[in-house]
Amino acid sequence: MAKILVLYYSMYGHVETMAKSVAEGAGSVQGTEVIIKRVPDLVPEDVARKAGAKLDQAAPIAAVDELPEYDAIIFGTPTRFGNMCAQMRNFLDRTGKLWVNGSLIGKVGSVFTCTSTQHGGQETTITSFHSTLLHHGMIIVGVPYSCQEILNMNEITGGSPYGAGALAGADNSRQPSENELKIARFQGAHVANVAKKQSA
Repeated sequence: MAKILVLYYSMYGHVETMAKSVAEGAGSVQGTEVIIKRVPDLVPEDVARKAGAKLDQAAPIAAVDELPEYDAIIFGTPTRFGNMCAQMRNFLDRTGKLWVNGSLIGKVGSVFTCTSTQHGGQETTITSFHSTLLHHGMIIVGVPYSCQEILNMNEITGGSPYGAGALAGADNSRQPSENELKIARFQGAHVANVAKKQSA
């Protein structure tokens, strides 16, 4: 049984929606257990509320010390100027003890994201995120081109070989498209299959 964590931060709900699709894909693989959790917020609730943040997210808050319990971790982060958000960076910066102990060596790691615009840094966010996973000794898994949706030229869409991605629009009004959600489900299933082989 491969145990998979989908760990995300979402301010406006776009990455949360993607996380659910990633988890759906991972859960479609027989012999997997999938859990969705969030990293803690750094924004005071009253400030987040004024900014229009989605505060009713059902996923529980994750603890750093639980990460070694999983065979794979699929991270979801919105983009902040081509990098991961501060909330995810803060959470990862607290994994020093896991790094010293080699607790995540050999675990599968994967990343998905969301940007406001089509060229808002999805690829730089994911590839810069990979540096942390490599320091932890994780095995990085992306989205191979057997996922036909990343070849879609008929519409504007997020997603790349590095990981699933969604476009929110500058005003955050656009929700992840069905094409983007299909890539997210594919990524979840692909990671789950790799994790099963690793944990066998």
